[in-house]
Amino acid sequence: MNDLQKKLTTYSPTVLRIGMSIIAIWFGTQEILNPQMWTSFVPDSIVTFSHLSANFLVHMNGAFELIFGIALLLGIKTRITAFLLTLHMFDITYVVGYSALGIRDLGLALGLLAVFMHGPSPVSFDQRKSKTEYSSTVI
Repeated sequence: MNDLQKKLTTYSPTVLRIGMSIIAIWFGTQEILNPQMWTSFVPDSIVTFSHLSANFLVHMNGAFELIFGIALLLGIKTRITAFLLTLHMFDITYVVGYSALGIRDLGLALGLLAVFMHGPSPVSFDQRKSKTEYSSTVI
């Protein structure tokens, strides 16, 4: 049973990273393919301040989420990628506010924060590139 526990502990950060990346990729893809569905979430103050259309902002947001979601999925620059997505999700949580959506987004932001804190996992481009033995320390 110890071997199974060790494998579960070793690969749990990879499962979390992949799960969080799938969410970012899904939302990014949806925002690019159907921006009209998401424009209502863009605060009017951002549109006024930036002088950009809500449609354009949704497309840019979708591109950001898609690009960084794919990078997170592959484990490319895991810490930087997870950090940027964490900041992004905390911002979305703030904008959405205290609601069912806001609490859900807070959970996603904290999941991304955990990926950032852990860094590269055993199954990632970062680990393969570094060619170092992965070690997981459980405190």
